[in-house]
Amino acid sequence: MAALDLASQSIRVSNPNPRVGCTIVSPEGQTIGEGHTQQAGGHHAEVMALSDAQTRGLSVVGATVNVTLEPCSHHGRTPPCCDALIRAQVGKVMVATVDPNPLVAGRGIARLREAGIEVVLLPVDDSVARASRELNIGFFSRMTRQIPWVRMKVASSLDGTTALANGTSQWITGEKARIDGQSWRARSCAVITGIGTVLEDDPMLDVRFVETPRQPHLVVVDSQLKMPLHARLFQPTSNGLKRQILVYHACADSDKQLALQEKSVVLVNSPESAAGRNKVDLQLLLQDLAHREVNEVLLEAGHGLNGSFVKEGLVDEFLVYLAPKWLGKGSGMSNFGPIDKLEDGVQLQFRSTETLGDDLRILARVAGRDAFLNG
Repeated sequence: MAALDLASQSIRVSNPNPRVGCTIVSPEGQTIGEGHTQQAGGHHAEVMALSDAQTRGLSVVGATVNVTLEPCSHHGRTPPCCDALIRAQVGKVMVATVDPNPLVAGRGIARLREAGIEVVLLPVDDSVARASRELNIGFFSRMTRQIPWVRMKVASSLDGTTALANGTSQWITGEKARIDGQSWRARSCAVITGIGTVLEDDPMLDVRFVETPRQPHLVVVDSQLKMPLHARLFQPTSNGLKRQILVYHACADSDKQLALQEKSVVLVNSPESAAGRNKVDLQLLLQDLAHREVNEVLLEAGHGLNGSFVKEGLVDEFLVYLAPKWLGKGSGMSNFGPIDKLEDGVQLQFRSTETLGDDLRILARVAGRDAFLNG
């Protein structure tokens, strides 16, 4: 389905909306309209395709619409796409997969059929249907699990060292791997890091080197509000786009809170977690991010916070960049463990491997974690 290729063009654009593509084919078999979902508040894929056909001066009456996700049937930031298709008098709509949003969830298909439009829903195990759900794994996660999809990014030597004993970590991997990491950052709704990383590395954690119409939110886990007011992350992003900075904490410091609020920081006071006193509850953090319409999260932190996410079973996928270096003792990927039995380890499934310059990128998913995509 060509609409799937169009949907992929929404990857850095449509958050928090799903990535959707649409084509319109005339009764004679000619493609007369194409489109993909725009930024939040902008047109959805179906309306973009209808507009494209109109710009070409072509009629869509009786045409077949191919769309990668069920057309919406509710008023959100934009009017329902179902209504636009009905008004256009299209003849048939091919839908790759049902929208998991409870406000839609089959209602779009029902409304089209009630209007006399033929609707064909692809089988759940169809390759295009599966690819559409995979493309929107974060959106499906938020709608079905009420938490974002969490992807942990790590760059290390072949023996798992992410920083030398003296703290040196830039740059273990090469330029191609670093640029690739930026593309994964750009597709995310939010980047999560810990106060340890802020204090040690003073990073910006914004999207650089790749084009993006938006910057992901920056989330800092800072239980004791140690955030320095001069941190680089408060500086303008590399492309000048604004981003929301959220700090999750578990203490009361009215002076520091006021100072951070003056920097437009969103402060979220988290209850104590089961992990111990005065710690941010990471499960509640993810639930709160879901309420803020965050679909995909990229965890870019040190071994401490990484280990906490792994221990609590909150990492869904591991994005690992391995450099052809052997660095010996230093910081590792996470402080998970020690465990007593091999079966207590996190069971993973390799999704892909790719060489980037001299480095190797591995994408591994927690086994069974994506079961919600099976329909």
